[in-house]
This record gives sequence, structure tokens and C-alpha cells, in this order.
Amino acid sequence: MVATREKSQKELELLEAARKLIPALKARAEQADRELKVPDETVADMQEAGLFQAMQPKRFGGLELDPRAFFDIQMTLAEGCMSTAWIYGVMGVHPWQLARYPLQAQEDVWGEDPKTLVGSTYMPVAKVTVVDGGYRISGRWGFSSGSEHCKWTLLGGIIPPDANGEGSEHGTFLVPRSDYRIERNWDVLGLRGTGSHDIVVEDAFVPAHRVQRTNNTSMEATPGRLVNTSPLYAIPFAQVFTRAVSSSCLGALQGAINEFSANAAKHIGKHGAKTAEDPLAQEVVADAVLTLDQLKLVLERNFEHLWQMAERNEFPDVETRLLYRYQSAHVTNVCAEKVNQLLRCMAASGLYNSNPVARTFRDLHQARGHISNNVAAFGRAFGAVQLGLPNPDPYV
Repeated sequence: MVATREKSQKELELLEAARKLIPALKARAEQADRELKVPDETVADMQEAGLFQAMQPKRFGGLELDPRAFFDIQMTLAEGCMSTAWIYGVMGVHPWQLARYPLQAQEDVWGEDPKTLVGSTYMPVAKVTVVDGGYRISGRWGFSSGSEHCKWTLLGGIIPPDANGEGSEHGTFLVPRSDYRIERNWDVLGLRGTGSHDIVVEDAFVPAHRVQRTNNTSMEATPGRLVNTSPLYAIPFAQVFTRAVSSSCLGALQGAINEFSANAAKHIGKHGAKTAEDPLAQEVVADAVLTLDQLKLVLERNFEHLWQMAERNEFPDVETRLLYRYQSAHVTNVCAEKVNQLLRCMAASGLYNSNPVARTFRDLHQARGHISNNVAAFGRAFGAVQLGLPNPDPYV
């Protein structure tokens, strides 16, 4: 990524560690697709390299790095395997969210093992009952990426209104592995290795300190910020999480450009023409590189702005929040389009399942289906506010 800041030595070390993993990730990509799970060896490699600690609080062995470092790592991993980068984005962003929970919740998860991984599925389907000391929840959630690698999960639900009928809003319930089961039902077109299976909970108790009002950035709603004081934890939830499920697309596009370029240099079609000499191939790869550079610059600029606002303890206005969310979702559409063009230039030989560009094509189109990547909905929300209407997106 073109940077507007100087990377720290630790960031450079983590990026180098991620880059060294790329050959292994490429070699294991087919296994991940076949087994519907990123291999345990890959997660162990990322753990050993300290990649999951990027945005974890220092008090639990984390590094509290700038989000841009986290996304750089994710994009680098995606050059080798987008499923791996996807679960890294999801599981790697949870230490950032957990840092905003009460300290007791952080100790529940990391007290014995600070490398404990947390999964999630935020769809607000929980059946929630208020009880003494917290809540009882039940439900079935879909799309929990990397769930089989995790010992805890974050589950979405609507926190009931108080006695006055006020305060109902989206909440995130932190639940240990002993209180839920995983139903392996992830059999899809792309991102197969993410293992985004269903989570089922049957009447589990969640103490109040393990529940967070997801989109509320006030100190009252994010008490962990009293002990984890880095500006990192003052950035709005929606801005950080949405990029965690779109930035792997940028790295995947770079990986596809790399594969396409290597193939074009040596591939000769059935009619005797070399792909590298095809004017259309030249135009398409140039356009893909140009587009990728632009998308990365927007990510860099947006988080420079968000970081500066967090340092000043300021909250971005609704237009900014909606624009940045829209730009995050827009990434998936554009990357899918550019890889589609690259794949077309590979002609019939590019359509084999073994072709890494074909896998990236499938993965990117799967990524477009995530609710946080619904570019049309977020474009309408931003457009409505631009035209003077109220914000229709409660998530932002």
C-alpha cells in the first residue's frame, strides 16, 4: 500500500512474516477449499508470527498497531489465499472489539491464554431474555468464519428496551465454546476455506459484562477504553469491521494480477498467440493495477482521517461515516470486476478449477454476498443523506 506514514519496525516485521507465508498459503489453498477449513497449520503459523496480536491490547500481549498495519497484513495474506486472509480479518479484528468490553470480559477470554481466538456472527437473531445479572439467549446464526479455530464467539442480538421502553439496540453477546455448538453446513461457491458454519445456542446465560452495545462508541458503552487508552479503540465499530471483510479483496486482486502476469509471459494459446502480446490483456492488467492503487489510497486516507479524529476524541459526522462504509463495500464489486476481466483474457485454459485466478474469481464473488459488502444499499444510504434525507442506516 502507498503509505502516508512511516511504518514501525514491528509493522515491517509482521508484514515480512505474512509475505513469507504466501508460498505455503498457495500450496494449502486447494486443501482449504476441499476441507472447508483453513488448515490448522496455517492458523498455527499466523499465531507463531504474532499476526493475530496486531490490534490486541498491550496488557494482554498485543501490539495495538494502527489499523492500516492490520489491513496491510490481511492484504498480503490474500495474495496467497483469500480464505486465509478472510478469517484473519474476521478473527483478527475481534481483539480490537474485545478491548472495548469491560476488563472482566477481556480477562475471561485472555486470562489464561492471551492467544485465544474469537469468532463471530453479528446477525441479530438472538432470542434475548433479561435475567438477574445479564441475559439468557438462544438462536441459530449463520456465516461464522473460522469458527472451528475459536474458543469463544461474538453473537448478534437486539438488547431489549429498558423499563421505560427505551434503549433497544443491536448488541454483541460474548459466549464461550462450551455454550454453543457448530453445525458444519458451509458448502458454497467461493471462500470455501473460511468454514463459515452455523452457530447454535440453546438457552445460554451471558453475564452483563460480556454484552456490548455494538455501534455505541461512548465511554459508558465501551468501558474497556478506560484501560486500553490508544486512539485505536476510539474508532467507530462499523468503520473497522467493514474493512475487515473487504480488504482481503484488495490482496486477492493483487494475487490475481501476479498469477495472470506470470501466466501471460509464458502462455501460448491454441492459435499460436502469446497472451502477453495480446493488446486486450495488456490493457486489462494495466487497468487492474491502476484500480488497485486507487482503492488502497482511499483506504489509507480514510484511516489517516479516522485515526486523527480518534486522537482528538472526535467522532466523524454521518456523511463521513456513510461515505467510508460505502467505499469499503465498493471494493468488493470493483475487485470482482477486475478479476473477471483478467480471467476472460486467460480464455478457456483459465477456467480450470486448479487455476488460482479462477479460485480468486469465485472467492471475490462470494465476498460480495456479505451484508457489509452490499454496495447498492450503502450507496443509497449515502446518497439519501447527500440529498438532505435522514440517515437510513442504523448500523452507521
